[in-house]
Amino acid sequence: MINFEYIEANKQLFRTQFLNAQPFPHIGIDGICDEAKLTELYSNIPEIETKSADYVFAGEKYEKSKFKQLGGVFEELHNDLTSERFNSWLCYVTGEDVFIDPQFYGGGIHQGRKGSFLDMHADFNYHPLHEKWFRNLNLLLYINKDWKPEYGGQLRLEDSRTGEKTEVAVPFNRLAIMHCRGYTLHGYDPISFPEGTYRTSIAAYAYTLHEHALEAPRTTVWHVKPEKSFGKYLISKIWVPAVKLKSFFTKSETAKH
Repeated sequence: MINFEYIEANKQLFRTQFLNAQPFPHIGIDGICDEAKLTELYSNIPEIETKSADYVFAGEKYEKSKFKQLGGVFEELHNDLTSERFNSWLCYVTGEDVFIDPQFYGGGIHQGRKGSFLDMHADFNYHPLHEKWFRNLNLLLYINKDWKPEYGGQLRLEDSRTGEKTEVAVPFNRLAIMHCRGYTLHGYDPISFPEGTYRTSIAAYAYTLHEHALEAPRTTVWHVKPEKSFGKYLISKIWVPAVKLKSFFTKSETAKH
């Protein structure tokens, strides 16, 4: 599924682009997968049933972590992303000692339906089920056939320390890779895709093993400006303690799927 010869032949170029990108290390690589196979995968993506647990901060966003169960090209992509060959390439390009979560906790197929959005946020840092796994990188493979900028859904990036921003377009067969830190904010504005089409990606998260935590564990932290939505701004301020309380009593529903 993955065009290994292509990405390996250009790994030095990709490394330079990733490490020098602003506002923080990231890259968008086109043609990452075999076009015919990814088209087949696109054509067979079902309508996902599990809604994101991000509540008010994400609209019409659905997730399926265990996409390998769909078989065929889905299983092939899963196996390529978790292979030693891809891992070696990823470590070189990013300069990070990482491995992709084989269970795709919180990742897998992400499907944004009509009007879908995702508010700016910084992701959780340590895996909820593996306390020594530090979330180091986000990988987002976009599967938006015939995408146009006017449809929206561009990946918005912002460094919360400096306020510097940029956007990454989300066309078909582009892999976005970005650092995952407390200051690497990201999200996307409400979309206006054509009727019957969805903003679709397959998300994978790469971790680094920490024998001892280097920072305090945190859940997702939402960054909503009060002038945009004062109500959501207030909710974002109590979100972290609220999630801790919820997690004490219940487990994440998305983990089951």
